Amino acid sequence: CPVFYANTVLLNVSNLPFRLQKLKEMFISKFGSAPKFYARAPGRVNLIGEHIDYCGYAVLPMAVEQDILIAVEPVQTQVVQLANTNSSYLDFSTSVNNIQINKTKPQWHNYFLCGLKGIQEHFGLNNPTGMNCLLDGTIPPSSGLSSSSALVCCAGLVTLRANGKTLSKVELAEICTKSERYIGTEGGGMDQSISFLAEEGTAKLIEFSPLRATDVRLPSGATFVIANSCVEMNKAATSHYNIRVMECRLATKLLSKSKGLEWKKMLRLHDVQTKLGVSLEEMLTIVEEVLHPEPYSTEEICKCLGISLEELHSQILSQNMQDVSTFKLYQRAKHVYSEAARVLEFQKICSEAPANALQLLGELMKQSHISCREMYECSCPELDRLVDICLQFGAIGSRLTGAGWGGCTVSMVPTDKLNTFLKNVKKAYYQTDGQRLAVENNSLFATKPGRGALFFVEA
Repeated sequence: CPVFYANTVLLNVSNLPFRLQKLKEMFISKFGSAPKFYARAPGRVNLIGEHIDYCGYAVLPMAVEQDILIAVEPVQTQVVQLANTNSSYLDFSTSVNNIQINKTKPQWHNYFLCGLKGIQEHFGLNNPTGMNCLLDGTIPPSSGLSSSSALVCCAGLVTLRANGKTLSKVELAEICTKSERYIGTEGGGMDQSISFLAEEGTAKLIEFSPLRATDVRLPSGATFVIANSCVEMNKAATSHYNIRVMECRLATKLLSKSKGLEWKKMLRLHDVQTKLGVSLEEMLTIVEEVLHPEPYSTEEICKCLGISLEELHSQILSQNMQDVSTFKLYQRAKHVYSEAARVLEFQKICSEAPANALQLLGELMKQSHISCREMYECSCPELDRLVDICLQFGAIGSRLTGAGWGGCTVSMVPTDKLNTFLKNVKKAYYQTDGQRLAVENNSLFATKPGRGALFFVEA
């Protein structure tokens, strides 16, 4: 039973693990035949670098063991049938020649359709292969661990294999990044990139334009622990995320205009720094000089750019931003430039490994959470309380991870204090609330860098 990533054999597996065997049995019961192959894509935890990938800046995530696993049988009919081992997610079927993705209802099957459509359009497939698919997921939904992007990536892998095509990891990551936008999420590519490029035992510095990944060896003596706030947040179901993307884009325009750059062509805050040829610290100074902390009205933005309100709505604001009347530009730009600097400092500390590396990294994580809470306003009371609890019971550093407004925290904990830490956090956060207690066993766990996406091909 050889295991593939795209067109590369990674290892051989003599027996399917229990989970795969169970999935195979459920598939046969559901579809009346056996799957021909399986695809797996992991979730991820972002150690530092929140909300800066779509601004063009490097991030520092690692894959986790939790994943999306799909059993697949290519079929002669040009129909894709989707089923889920979790009965909460209803079955779905559609013609592979008529993919319709409903942005107003981000249901689970729409994320699969994003990956499917992305591969179909990349290759211009006129007669794509139909498929029977059964999905099993172990990533807590809407937790900030990238369950939706892992599903998009896994669907991309499935479609690639079923249609006999091959791509590199980087190409797959870029296609899946673009295709997830079909559902309305203006992401920057971190989630998809780490899902494909991850390697066991190492975190990755993910850089963009061009996409590349560099190993980051995490220091010994500490373990990263993920804790779910149990507040769910779906990026595609709310406007918070896309408003932040637009605020960064508008800040880019105003900063560019103030410095005499071709602001109409500038889309990302990284582009401003590159064009000016200055450091991140200098960009923070420019933000202080050019932007004011008070929210900008659309009228003020138009005045700064010298355009009409009609031009703002038709040329800059996306369709789902037409009703937003004020934007916070100073705070968002300040967070992005300072967070980008923290990512580079985090990598440097990991590389140089000074004696006080853990303390230095922990301080960066704490600074990151403060900036997410105060400048980017993407935290929530439960996340803030969870971070405080983790720090109180021995975490060296703790911060929200993922988009925020719910989801998870990631904490760096001395390995020799791990068991005591887990016990105390469970008691302080989960066992004081009946609803949290119900899901507590899946909400707090230590993790280590995991492996990227794989194919399991049935013998």
